Amino acid sequence: MGISFTSINQTKLSTGEVYCETLCELAEENPRIVALTADLGQSSKIGEFMKKFPDRFYQFGIAEQNMYGVAAGMAKAGLIPFTSSFAIFTSCRALDQVHTDICYQRANVKMISSHAGTSFGQAGTTHHSTEDIAIMRSMANLVVIVPADGMETANVVRAAVEYEGPVYIRINRGFDQLVYKELDYGYEIGKAVQLAEGTDVTIIACGSGVFQAVQASAELDAVGIKARVLNMHTIKPIDKDAILKACRDTRRIITVEDHNVIGGLGGAVAEVLAESGMSCAFRRLGLQDCFSPIGYHEDLMAIHGIDTNGIVKSVHDLLQLDFEDDDDWDDEV
Repeated sequence: MGISFTSINQTKLSTGEVYCETLCELAEENPRIVALTADLGQSSKIGEFMKKFPDRFYQFGIAEQNMYGVAAGMAKAGLIPFTSSFAIFTSCRALDQVHTDICYQRANVKMISSHAGTSFGQAGTTHHSTEDIAIMRSMANLVVIVPADGMETANVVRAAVEYEGPVYIRINRGFDQLVYKELDYGYEIGKAVQLAEGTDVTIIACGSGVFQAVQASAELDAVGIKARVLNMHTIKPIDKDAILKACRDTRRIITVEDHNVIGGLGGAVAEVLAESGMSCAFRRLGLQDCFSPIGYHEDLMAIHGIDTNGIVKSVHDLLQLDFEDDDDWDDEV
């Protein structure tokens, strides 16, 4: 497939625009791809698809529930529908239809959900989506993906077309910090990407937290602390092997997400660790069971301790904890 984004044009496009351009390129080759939105064509950046493929674009107005029901029917008829809406509307307002019409029937619907986390911070709690990962990963049959930047979003959209089944793709409102310079870094659904080596601690992040984790790792390296960074872009199915290897190698893990720590990435990682029988020093960074105040995204990330400074502080705190004097796992399994 002829998708060719670079770090240069990625800085000129929002993540939503990258998603739309990628989908348009794929739609040129695949006539089964259709796009749907619920009065958010401009906000979710899917409007360009409407211009290029007017006969394959469907506008539902402010009726998200109807949109997801129709998308399920389209999928059952052999099409590949991509829905575009805000993450909070997909995961909360239309959850009945997502649950019964899409996930229960394993309908081949791809749900692009933008303005996730606190990325639309100034819009307030009604538009913050800090529960959606927990909600969506509890849906049977559903793959849940949180790309780190526009480049990864292009890879995710391509992978979603090739995957047979429902996919939830969580992206931010606008321009994401650049994590990847090229498309070809080995993206695969369900496989974490290691972005920094480290033996002292592992930072597992998703979405906007990934760039912050990479920056934190560089700052920690300057003072002699080696922090491994894992981009856990796929929350479900999660990469258990990468998590357990990090636990064995570093004995300290911090998760970073623009989401409530209950049920999100941190909860998913904790489940893997608990079921393994292995222990480690562990912290979950994110919203600590609270709603977020209103403000700009970068300010809210600082308030919730998921920016670079917050991660660095948490690493220093975690390194002060004692857990065991030996590295023998035989007595823990």
